[in-house]
Amino acid sequence: MRRHIRAIKSKFWPAIAILIALFVGAGVVLVSSLPNSWYQGRLAKATHTNAAGTATIASVAYLSNDKAESAFSKVKNAVVTVQNLQKSASLEDGADAFDSQNKNNDTNNYETASQGSGVVLKIHNNSADIITNYHVIANSAAIQVVDANGDKADAKILKTDSSQDLALIRVKSAAFKQAASLADSDKVVTGEAVLAVGSPLGAAYSSTMTKGIVSQAKRSLTASETNNKAVTVIQTDAAINQGNSGGALIDESGRVVGISSSKITSSAQNTNIEGMGFAIPSNQVSAFIS
Repeated sequence: MRRHIRAIKSKFWPAIAILIALFVGAGVVLVSSLPNSWYQGRLAKATHTNAAGTATIASVAYLSNDKAESAFSKVKNAVVTVQNLQKSASLEDGADAFDSQNKNNDTNNYETASQGSGVVLKIHNNSADIITNYHVIANSAAIQVVDANGDKADAKILKTDSSQDLALIRVKSAAFKQAASLADSDKVVTGEAVLAVGSPLGAAYSSTMTKGIVSQAKRSLTASETNNKAVTVIQTDAAINQGNSGGALIDESGRVVGISSSKITSSAQNTNIEGMGFAIPSNQVSAFIS
């Protein structure tokens, strides 16, 4: 009889062990699912840690590879504001204003009639030569240049060509330390990135940079479009506004590919136009100042 009982126990013991294990497992799962259980606390902590992440600090400083930032740094102090000064209304009209502006005048007797931009191309011991548009300084009684730091200096005209819309002026000042370099505009291609740097709306917005592409590397404009003569220019969609005239159009290497000069704002049918600006090619500028 005892042998029979032991045989029964040995036969059903595995089943009993399985049932006990199932009950224990179910109990663990039930307890673990409770909101304040040890398991739920560990899970919440692990989830929170993974979500926040672990910050590490590299020993190497961050270096920017932004081409636009690098290009701008090469010309920002070479692009200036050019102010066309006219005699104050309280003064009597004297000799021809455009001719007399090369004389030593007290600029306190003048007021700003219009503003444009200019690019320093050559620096001498105590002076700097600046390229700008002819229409920026045309009919001026005096010319004043405002550098990137806001300092002002009187300028005189060295050379002009109204048909090319170019003028070369000189300031006697040792404050100018940076000159821009001219690129080969014959190598400019449609689609490449360019940056326009200048003073849209004048000195208050000096050192403004806008970005775009070369919309057409060699765009022909007719005499009726320029109100002067037919020219070949660089077309760009980089924003060019009043005051940008005479400023720099540069490539991503920081070299001047053109001098911003004009834009089309509306068509003959009074259709509003956006992103059609033009710059005088740098090779034309190089030939003018040589």
